[in-house]
Amino acid sequence: MQTIHNYNFSGKKALIRVDFNVPLNENFEITDDTRMRAALPTIKKVIEEGGSPIIMSHFGRPKNGPEDKFSMRHLVGHLSELLGVEVKLAPDCIGDKVKEMAAALKPGEVLMLENLRFHEGEQKGDEEFAKQLAENGDCWINDAFGTAHRAHASTAIIAKFFPNDKMFGYLIESEVESLDKVVKNPKRPLTAIMGGAKVSTKITIIENLLSKVDNLILGGGMTYTFVKANGGEVGGSICEPDFLDTARNIEKLAKEKGVNLIMATDVVAADDFSEKANTKVVAAGEIPEGWEGLDAGPESIAKFKEVIENSATILWNGPVGVFEMDKFATGSKAIGDAIVEATKKGAFSLVGGGDSVACVNKFNLADGMSYISTAGGALLEYLEGRVLPGVAAVRGE
Repeated sequence: MQTIHNYNFSGKKALIRVDFNVPLNENFEITDDTRMRAALPTIKKVIEEGGSPIIMSHFGRPKNGPEDKFSMRHLVGHLSELLGVEVKLAPDCIGDKVKEMAAALKPGEVLMLENLRFHEGEQKGDEEFAKQLAENGDCWINDAFGTAHRAHASTAIIAKFFPNDKMFGYLIESEVESLDKVVKNPKRPLTAIMGGAKVSTKITIIENLLSKVDNLILGGGMTYTFVKANGGEVGGSICEPDFLDTARNIEKLAKEKGVNLIMATDVVAADDFSEKANTKVVAAGEIPEGWEGLDAGPESIAKFKEVIENSATILWNGPVGVFEMDKFATGSKAIGDAIVEATKKGAFSLVGGGDSVACVNKFNLADGMSYISTAGGALLEYLEGRVLPGVAAVRGE
């Protein structure tokens, strides 16, 4: 298999699928360029080796063809600044004019194609559209992990036009390698921490992880569905009554598989969903009427920390309290601190999912984690054990 490390880019036009779906303010200024920065190593590698990068991405959700607010022209200037090279902008992503511009690129010159989603063939995974995209380059690099779970023209279908000239970029390669350290061959004990409000959104992941992990810490709002399933009182806490059987089945499955399932035994309950609320620590199954559980209690935090600090591989997806409010952030911060401690001792730690990443950033813990995944849906589907089209297309699976 070709890789970005052994491929000869000299004189080649390299089509690079990136994820530049970045947020803009009302003046069309980029408010967070994390995704653009993440793709720089791959783009620079092609430039340094005498190739010409041709950048393609989707951007926003245009409805019927081209819309100026979703044009790549809003991003091209910033990419030029980041690369220190003037990036040319194509008027479209397919067609004769684009092919001419691509063919005329000299080594080290960079071209950005117009928004892929201006054509409905992109999201439909249309083969003819993929073929026309492929005509712009000599090789294809997929570096968009955020869209790897979609079988779109530029993320998967295009691979068949580059049977021997397709590879992962650095970003997607490190995402997949890091995930495989958790999913395929983890050092043990392996601990997964799943937080968030609802059991319903995490069922498949939890079920898939139960056949892999040694310890599973469940926290956040989903705790109360389990508490209620066991006959506890949850007051006004978030709870999914339709999923009580699911919660019982998860506990049963954990027991059958010998997984140590850990949940909060005490919680911080509040009489209002606000920073000004009155709070008290109560047993998880004894939350008074009119009160709701918004964070893990001290006994639970101590238990979580002990398990995490004795783990060799750690996956964190979802906070264990309403960390956005300082009053209810203690549990999530303690989990983050414990992961940093374990990582210092040699554990491999992977943090993924928007809320966990926001939590890590809020407490400035990012440098203490082994890997932080920026992918949402793709990460979750990989953890669910699904095949990602954008990964399979490169591997030829």
